[in-house]
Amino acid sequence: MPRKLRVEYPGAIYHVMNRGDRREPIFRDDADRKLFLATLGECCGKTDWQVHAWCLMLNHFHLVVETPKANLVAGMKWFLGTYTARFNRRHKLFGHLCSAGATRPWWWTARAMGI
Repeated sequence: MPRKLRVEYPGAIYHVMNRGDRREPIFRDDADRKLFLATLGECCGKTDWQVHAWCLMLNHFHLVVETPKANLVAGMKWFLGTYTARFNRRHKLFGHLCSAGATRPWWWTARAMGI
């Protein structure tokens, strides 16, 4: 069964959530959390995203992201791939970190803000 089409449009606000593969931790310590946020900051610089809120849990994260351009999918592909590579390099690991890689679905909901 094909996955649902992701709707992207300029100015959209998304709730993005992803968890660790097999529900394993994606943050082992505060250095990982700082690395995640630094990588997210780089992603915002590349995509012009505005992050309105984030919540980092042991084995998953939530983001509220506004996309001035319709680029959520491309940005998440870069973000998850880059953080995974950095995490794996730091901990001398390999393979997937999150249950949703660049080509698999990560969970999000889009809301049009009537402001």
